[in-house]
Amino acid sequence: MKAMQVLFIDTVHPLLREELEKKQYRCDDGTRLSRSAVLTKIKNYKGVVLRSKFIVDAEFLDAAENLTFIARSGSGLENVDVEYAQKRGVKVFNSPEGNCTAVAEHAIGLLMMLLNKLRTAHDEVARGIWRREENRGLELENRTVGIIGYGHTGAALAKRLTPFGCKIVAYDPFIDAASFDLAQDVDLETLCREADVVSFHVPLTDETQYMCNAAFIEKMQKPFFVLNTSRGKVLRTADLVDGLKSGKVLGAGLDVLEYENHNFEHPEERPEPLKYLSSCDRVVLTPHVAGWTVESYEKLSQILAKKILG
Repeated sequence: MKAMQVLFIDTVHPLLREELEKKQYRCDDGTRLSRSAVLTKIKNYKGVVLRSKFIVDAEFLDAAENLTFIARSGSGLENVDVEYAQKRGVKVFNSPEGNCTAVAEHAIGLLMMLLNKLRTAHDEVARGIWRREENRGLELENRTVGIIGYGHTGAALAKRLTPFGCKIVAYDPFIDAASFDLAQDVDLETLCREADVVSFHVPLTDETQYMCNAAFIEKMQKPFFVLNTSRGKVLRTADLVDGLKSGKVLGAGLDVLEYENHNFEHPEERPEPLKYLSSCDRVVLTPHVAGWTVESYEKLSQILAKKILG
């Protein structure tokens, strides 16, 4: 029997290749190939493994006439036309279970930095400035954290928030009520009324693009902290800046930015809202690394191997 050929477009943990080759899959390295080069040879492959290097659109799928599966190392699938793939009979696998712990822990880190003014305190002490009263922090205990999106990552965050003694409410109309084990299932209006902290854990879709905008910020009943470790375009940066300036937004922890390019690399531009965030001492920015731990790198491949091999 001819071995199933799989093209690796992006670098992933070698465990995935090792597990597939144990089952007689033939795995080829396409990580240095351009999109046009991949399109000329993709018809020879039954499977493709990628992260975010290319957009898998109708053109790609039409060229991949023998493709049976797409495996994305990570959670979001906005770079894959899932609907068209399914029409072509192509299975689409992703691995949100693999980095949910990493993202949840990162979100906790961002929140702790904001509540305790750790960015400012560190910078000042490093410059020989010792201001205790000005760096007085806030406790998370007895505050309400609102989680928007209660899939693998939202639930992982709730698990890690529980020992802090805070109230956890969550909004996700696509999750069965029985799944809200550690958070109270609420509608968006209730979350906006009660939350002191809002953390976004949603995929990027037409419905979630710029979900956190001026109208959302206005709807919040209390000044609040916001965290975004999902996708940059879930939050409209200019509206966040206005919220920070008005005091309605107390602080922001962002691992993702709307200005990132399609494969989540360095923003190609630095517009005025981003310049403001970079200089604001109530903002903590990280370079899309929340799910990018040593452990998650391996777990993502472990999970994809199980899904591909059934």
